[in-house]
Amino acid sequence: MGIAKHPRWRLTRIMGWLQLFLGGLVVIVSISSLVRFYHAGFFFHSEDICRHFYGEKDAFEGFDVKALSNRIEEVLEKMENLQNNLESNVQKMEKDKDDLEKSNMSRLEFKRYLEDEVIQPLYDAHITLRQIRLPRVRGNGNTTFMEEPLINSFVIEEIRKYITPKENKNGKVNIFKTERIHNTIGHACVLMKKDLENYMDYDVGSYCKDDWNLAQKLMLHGCDPLPRRRCLTRASKIYLKPYPINQSLWKIPEGRNVRWNLYRCRDFECLSNNNTDRGYTKCTGCFEMEKEMLKWVNKSSLTPAEFLISDVLGVKPGEIRVGIDYSVGTGSFAARMMEQNVTIISTALNLGAPFSETIALRGLLHLYVTPNQRLPFFENTMDLIHTTGLLDGWIDLLLLDFMLFDWDRILRPGGLLWIDKFFCNRKDLDDYMYMFLQFRYKKHKWVVTPKSKDEVYLSALLEKPPRSL
Repeated sequence: MGIAKHPRWRLTRIMGWLQLFLGGLVVIVSISSLVRFYHAGFFFHSEDICRHFYGEKDAFEGFDVKALSNRIEEVLEKMENLQNNLESNVQKMEKDKDDLEKSNMSRLEFKRYLEDEVIQPLYDAHITLRQIRLPRVRGNGNTTFMEEPLINSFVIEEIRKYITPKENKNGKVNIFKTERIHNTIGHACVLMKKDLENYMDYDVGSYCKDDWNLAQKLMLHGCDPLPRRRCLTRASKIYLKPYPINQSLWKIPEGRNVRWNLYRCRDFECLSNNNTDRGYTKCTGCFEMEKEMLKWVNKSSLTPAEFLISDVLGVKPGEIRVGIDYSVGTGSFAARMMEQNVTIISTALNLGAPFSETIALRGLLHLYVTPNQRLPFFENTMDLIHTTGLLDGWIDLLLLDFMLFDWDRILRPGGLLWIDKFFCNRKDLDDYMYMFLQFRYKKHKWVVTPKSKDEVYLSALLEKPPRSL
């Protein structure tokens, strides 16, 4: 006899059996969790574990007991919610008993109910339980329990797959002299768990969501580096061939090559300095090439705090070949230096406008990097570091200190640090001057001029001294 021929009150009995089944399942989950703790050694009075809890030895190196406990609580909560949902449905059916006896449920309706209300929640709880990672025993002699950092902090499987170390295929040491590759994420990713899980929630091999703004938000808040994704990035619907290099340097790029939907403006004309609703405040005028062409080359338009590129390069004739522009802009400094056969990498963030896309479409190198991050260059490799419009009087002195030491790391002996119109409150000038002077660089240029009643500009050209032990 088919299900369609059964009265609906038979479903009430089925629901009752499901409640008993789920109650037993919750007990089994709890017992299985205790068993896994037992096998991990948590209930043994071992010397290693005692040392761990009393601080003498990290027996469980990096093991996050709290995260593991939270995952188990998550499983139990899912089971409890499923049971409550079924109980609620049973009570509703009991209340409408008379109507139920007069109606029938088709086999298809019953199938959908089981899939949506029972099987899927059970599957979710099952997957969550299987994803719990307990520490693994490593080493000989002194037993050490190891857990991969952060593994139990996330639910989304793509995040867990990414941060799990990848063992070498042949089991041997690779060319990097390691047995495995550790993919890294920023430590603040744990504080932005929901945003990161939203970012990593996609179908593998399909198109990524158009969410670069979410990625940038994560990076700026310390979830940097971000995990890689296994989805296809989106481009504008109509992507045209870029201009040739002899035209692209000083020509506004083709607007149809930019995805505008996450910006306030929808074309380059809207980004004009005259438009007060353009969506960005830093580097006003950066998208007006006729104004950009005058920077660093037109003596008549210079303020006392600005230097000519020709004067800077004249300090080290022929020695400046490669450098980095740590600024907010559209790549005009790099374009001018390219005309002098100097390769400049421009850092960029899309702070309300397509700075990164514009730099690339002009045929220039850009580095999408936040102030949180160590620069990905080796020591003593840069001839020039130029900065303007980004590091101003808002920046914390300790953060600036770390950044300046990182710049010193990558700047070669004899290399130049060009501080271009750094501005701050007049009362803070001495603190910032100390920051720049602490490295004992040789002063080639040093200018302090008023910006307003309470603010001043500081511009300097400094040379890193040779250092040897």
